[in-house]
Amino acid sequence: MTRIRYYVAASADGYIADERNSLDWLLRFDDTAGLEGATEEFMAEVGSIVMGGETYAWLLANAPGEWPYTGIPTWVFTHRELPATPGADLTFIRGDVHEWVGDIREDAGEKDVWMMGGGSIAGQFADAALLDEVILFTMPVALGGGRPLLAMRGQLKLAPTLVKEYDDGVRETRYDVAGPLLGG
Repeated sequence: MTRIRYYVAASADGYIADERNSLDWLLRFDDTAGLEGATEEFMAEVGSIVMGGETYAWLLANAPGEWPYTGIPTWVFTHRELPATPGADLTFIRGDVHEWVGDIREDAGEKDVWMMGGGSIAGQFADAALLDEVILFTMPVALGGGRPLLAMRGQLKLAPTLVKEYDDGVRETRYDVAGPLLGG
């Protein structure tokens, strides 16, 4: 069955972007041994992508040129008009995540859905009990503020399934989403 997997990097204090919406702190780890291979393995399992409008706008502003996910259907949740990107298979949508999750999973085929982010849309999927796995790369940096890893109303119980250490103090932790915390 197609899973929705939040594959993301965050600072040690739980932010995916700093207060200026910058990822400069994260890009310092681009040459960390093993991370590129981990991403390639993950991408081989991805059949569709979900992201919020802020993440899409960030990609347009910070990674101009050829769309990096050519051939992968990408769903962008947004409340504003955003330009299309040549070569990208994009669907801009509004509304409740429940309304669209069937189409998103169908687009993934036999593969999984990459919940690319940001933290707001990932939080909406978590609150709707639609997030199946969190694959978190914790970077040894504290930002002191910024965009949270998961901007959600509720609480989640996560069951760790893997911990892997990389050079430069980077840690990958995989969690199955076990459901909401009771009393949370």
